[in-house]
Amino acid sequence: MLSPKRTKYRKMQKGRMRGKALRGGSLQFGEYGLQATCCGKVTSRQIEAARVAMTRYTKRGGQVWIMIFPDKSITKKAAETRMGSGKGNVEEWAAVVKPGRILYEMKGIPQNEAFEALRLAGHKLPIKCKPIAGKPKQNVKIRVMVEPPKAPAPAPAAAAPAAAPAKGGAKGAAAAPAKGGAKGAAAAPAKG
Repeated sequence: MLSPKRTKYRKMQKGRMRGKALRGGSLQFGEYGLQATCCGKVTSRQIEAARVAMTRYTKRGGQVWIMIFPDKSITKKAAETRMGSGKGNVEEWAAVVKPGRILYEMKGIPQNEAFEALRLAGHKLPIKCKPIAGKPKQNVKIRVMVEPPKAPAPAPAAAAPAAAPAKGGAKGAAAAPAKGGAKGAAAAPAKG
């Protein structure tokens, strides 16, 4: 039977089972599944009994996945014990199931056989369940590569001041050789 290898604390509080299942409500591996329609605790013995009923009906054909795990400890005090003196000893392990949770999945057999096997398994459990059919989710992770943002183009207002020194430098550069060239040009013919 299923039970955790180790836990941080052996004894747990009872807790509440309000609301619907947040995760585990869609088929992951199989084509058919057994879905809970109400909340409750399913012990490890009940999980195993339902699995045996499914595999016996299908004559060990197809594949079966158990999608719940009994990770909550259930404690009981001995019979005819007075109140007090601490919490009782751990007697069994159970899985807390909320409405919408997939308990078992099957694959590799016809739908009518799978639904009958899941129906038989549901009778072994203390909660109401219904068989469902569908396509399993593809367990493929898609990575989207995001390019880093490009540097913004210079604004038109910022381009005008950068062009102004170039013009001024061009004027100064053009004027200086012209002046020097004119002097040199005027002096050269006089000498020659």
